[in-house]
Amino acid sequence: MDLFGLKSRRRRRLKAQAFPAQWLETLRRNVRYYAALSEAEQAELRGHIQVFLDEKRFEGCGGLEMTDEIRLTVAAQACILLLGRETDYYPMMKSIFVYPAAYEVPAGRRAPWLEPGEEEPMEGESWYRGPVVLSWDDARKGAWDIHDGHNVVFHEFAHQLDNETGATNGAPVLGNRSTYVAWARVLREEFDRLNEDIDRDRPNVLDDYGGTNPAEFFAVATEAFFERPLALRREKPALYEQLKAFYRQDPAAREERMRAARRKRRRR
Repeated sequence: MDLFGLKSRRRRRLKAQAFPAQWLETLRRNVRYYAALSEAEQAELRGHIQVFLDEKRFEGCGGLEMTDEIRLTVAAQACILLLGRETDYYPMMKSIFVYPAAYEVPAGRRAPWLEPGEEEPMEGESWYRGPVVLSWDDARKGAWDIHDGHNVVFHEFAHQLDNETGATNGAPVLGNRSTYVAWARVLREEFDRLNEDIDRDRPNVLDDYGGTNPAEFFAVATEAFFERPLALRREKPALYEQLKAFYRQDPAAREERMRAARRKRRRR
């Protein structure tokens, strides 16, 4: 059997293992998005988590002691982006470094817009052919508040999906040429519109940071797609459809089902 076949068999074996009860308790407590998923999606996510945790190395930084809670909370959010898709589990990324809270970058990697002596605390970073770096405080907050449109794990792992083409440019692996054409047209239009809204101080469902460049636009749009799906679908339907086709998920439909279930419970 070739290496690919061995890898596939090992992954199937990992997915078939019983999910530890303590992990499930942590997943339900820490990752509120888990409750939004269907039972089939929840089962798929648990399988992905087991593979992810087996294949990726976590390391605490800045004095942070690595725990199963940290590993599971981060892995669950990273694997939500993989539901319903063929995946090789972020093949270009092997390690996740986690700081206790927002951290300062070394002087050699300072943002170009900062003045000498200024520092800008970082919530996370994603390196091409390298690790993902995260603030545990921010990763935990993102897992808990699933409607604020901000999730550092979604953001940084969207960059990893973007990287899989060999270039970080806001265009992940999409398929045929016509798909890329439609993707480029829609995302360019919305990228330009976001920057125009920023210049004119107009509100936009997407965070201003998405106006930095196309790669950041894709990552910010991913955050909104999963955390503010109804607003994104209403205000930017073409962008929503592009992301829906790529991720093969429909978060707006999930949100509608959850709202309907809450209304039904209140009427009882």
